[in-house]
Amino acid sequence: MQSGFAAHFAPEQYAASVSQIQTETTGQVVIFAPLNSIMMKMNVFLLVALLTGVSMPGNAQVAFTDNPVYKITYGTSFNGKTPERQNKIWVFAGPQQTLLTTEKDFTGKATYPFELSMINRPANRQELFAFLNEQEAMAASDTALRTQHFELLNETKEILGYRCKKAKTVVNSNTIELWYTDQLPVKGAPTPLGQNLGLVLEQIRNGNNSIRAEKIEKQKPVLPAFLARKTLQTDLLSYRDAIWNSRFTTIPLFTNQVINFSDTSRSTGDVMRFANGTVVVKKIKIPVLDSGCNIFLDLLEQSNGDAYDRTGTVFLIPTGKKQSFLDGLKNGAKTLPVYTNGNGKNYQGVAATTDYAPPLELMRFFTPFGIKQFNHIQLKGKQWQEAVPYRQDITDFAAALNNREVYIGVFIGNYDKGGHKITARLTIHKGGPDKQQQQILPLFNTLNIMEMAGQEYATMFDNEKGLTVNFRINAPLKNAHLLYTTTGHGGWGNGDEFVPKKNTILLNGKIIFDLVPWRQDCGTYRLFNPASGNFSNGLSSSDLSRSNWCPGTVTNPFRISLGDLEAGEYTLQVTIPQGKPEGSSFSAWNVSGVLVAD
Repeated sequence: MQSGFAAHFAPEQYAASVSQIQTETTGQVVIFAPLNSIMMKMNVFLLVALLTGVSMPGNAQVAFTDNPVYKITYGTSFNGKTPERQNKIWVFAGPQQTLLTTEKDFTGKATYPFELSMINRPANRQELFAFLNEQEAMAASDTALRTQHFELLNETKEILGYRCKKAKTVVNSNTIELWYTDQLPVKGAPTPLGQNLGLVLEQIRNGNNSIRAEKIEKQKPVLPAFLARKTLQTDLLSYRDAIWNSRFTTIPLFTNQVINFSDTSRSTGDVMRFANGTVVVKKIKIPVLDSGCNIFLDLLEQSNGDAYDRTGTVFLIPTGKKQSFLDGLKNGAKTLPVYTNGNGKNYQGVAATTDYAPPLELMRFFTPFGIKQFNHIQLKGKQWQEAVPYRQDITDFAAALNNREVYIGVFIGNYDKGGHKITARLTIHKGGPDKQQQQILPLFNTLNIMEMAGQEYATMFDNEKGLTVNFRINAPLKNAHLLYTTTGHGGWGNGDEFVPKKNTILLNGKIIFDLVPWRQDCGTYRLFNPASGNFSNGLSSSDLSRSNWCPGTVTNPFRISLGDLEAGEYTLQVTIPQGKPEGSSFSAWNVSGVLVAD
């Protein structure tokens, strides 16, 4: 939801609520008589009764008192420039009540959700009514008007023929200047800010963002026709949260899902469990996605018994080819296509072939050391976090999701019976700039998602050939990119987890990427890691820099520009100077690559 003034005046405690009102043929508006606690419990029919003063159940009656009514039209500008076809702010002000709305809302041209915002001057509060969709409506009261404070200045100027005085305040570090007049018998403002000063005819934020009255008209109050529905009373925080969540579509993936290691792990309901319970998969229906939408993946993790930092991934299983990773989950890792490079090992399901596409990685994340489950470990001055949130923009993969039933899975590598607990969801947000959904080609994913079912670790980089993938592009691609995610592993002093190693990628023999992936900010996340080991030098294990990951964080993909690509055969090679094993310890590199293009 977007209102004309909300787009220019953001401070939440004074954020104006707006309304979409179906009016009578006169196009005029009712100004509300004093409201009381009855309003919070009534349906819209009862609201109409309150406004008009007709008899209501229980003989409750409120007289309609506001007359005359002034309609003030406001326009907005930024740095002196006025946007074209803007949604004008409309304020209807009476002696006791003020309605805040916009032209689009008032004339019924807005879409859900919309709000009706009234200033109840006798009670000195704002009455909020939100219509979330055709079925849901709710109400709340906001008393923030009572806490507003202004510096009254001696400056004056004329606006629309009225002498205006100046007031100033600061909201969330924004300097707000208000020009108000007392030459009219009503009070009001284009936002809830300054409602009791007089009639605010101009509001300026930080000297460059202006809301200014363009026209003042005197009208008779006329009742608009409201949708006949019940209005649920709620507290202000719940009200704001409901409006916020109604602005986007939420698709639950997993809720309090345990990911653990157990010989007795079984699929239940719509959740399929594989690899002794360390992999969970669900079939999810994704709606039609608008060209301007943004898609985000959220995941919340807590330890359910495992104290260690673990590799995690959220992945989508492509099913458009003859064989899929789902087949391997069901039938065993050995049934997947094998990649070899001469080092004597077989790597199952890691590289694309003519008949197989590897898992498309949506998010690479790492659990911290024992968050929540081990918060009983006390250190002076440390207040451990209860859960670690991960959030990532996955809009690049919209074409793989749009209007499809897809298999989405989560893996956390662990050998603990309690394991980890996660909640995950997708959120789809409309209203961004139109953009063409990209073509998507998963090329490789060496993260051994079926680790606990025998899938080989990604040790292929001990050979100079590294990982090599051959693929074909059937039609020319515009603005192609390789989304490359890489993390190094080998958890001892000389292991690749703690030793910087250059990653090199070649496309048809030409270097397109040559960089050392390294994270030096791991100490930032200390409060996620109650069970992290502590060393004699005063450092914690979770503080240490690593090969592009930290306990308790997401690892973002590198976006490698490839330009325009012609149709034809291609060879992509990834090489890394992987360290040698020491005893039973060895290094590995989890890398994934997805080709995206317009």
